[in-house]
Amino acid sequence: MLFMPVKLRFRSLWLTLTLILAGLLGAASAQAQGQRRVVQFTGIVATGDSLLGVPGATIFVPKAGRGTATNAYGYFSLPVLTGDSIVIRSLGYRNQTVVIPDAYPRQSYSVIVQLKEDATVLPEVRIFPYMTEKAFKEAFLALRLPTERGSAVADNLNSSVMRRMFNNLPVTSMGNYRQTMQNQQYNQDRRMGTAPTPYTNNPLLNPFSWLQLINQVKSGEFKKKEGVDY
Repeated sequence: MLFMPVKLRFRSLWLTLTLILAGLLGAASAQAQGQRRVVQFTGIVATGDSLLGVPGATIFVPKAGRGTATNAYGYFSLPVLTGDSIVIRSLGYRNQTVVIPDAYPRQSYSVIVQLKEDATVLPEVRIFPYMTEKAFKEAFLALRLPTERGSAVADNLNSSVMRRMFNNLPVTSMGNYRQTMQNQQYNQDRRMGTAPTPYTNNPLLNPFSWLQLINQVKSGEFKKKEGVDY
């Protein structure tokens, strides 16, 4: 073996170097394939019928355990990795999932997500101040109601108290609204001539009253009749 020809030893060394280089290239290629690129994931979350932005919708990456939420206009921006599955959810809408392709070549990925409504009917919940319904029924049957005389209800319905409340309490918003509507209707009727006006109430300002007075004077209705004392 010490006297191996030079040509044979060179061939063996070349084969060894080739095997080592192939192993290094394979490891580098496998490492490059295992790394995932960072992509800026942006978009708008909107309703499916009107394309209005959905504020407060969550954009969440379950595997990474991180996410963000949309602003008042439904816009969001979140850095993710290629191959990630992003879940977009909002209360009252169905969840949607967006997957970033593994071989996505660009640095940003933009989408417009249209959420569909998901109406959920919640079961009825009854709240009792007692542990069981039986205890509530027993307490209700054992309840002693106060008599009408001397009770708070009778005091509040007293005529003098109600009169004092009527004179002192301010007008409510509903009362102001009704009064305003009545005044507007009255002014409209006056402009149309169907409501009394200062001209119709004062005979001196009414031209029809003056016309009637002139006709009465011409006809002699105001002459002193014989044998009649005034």
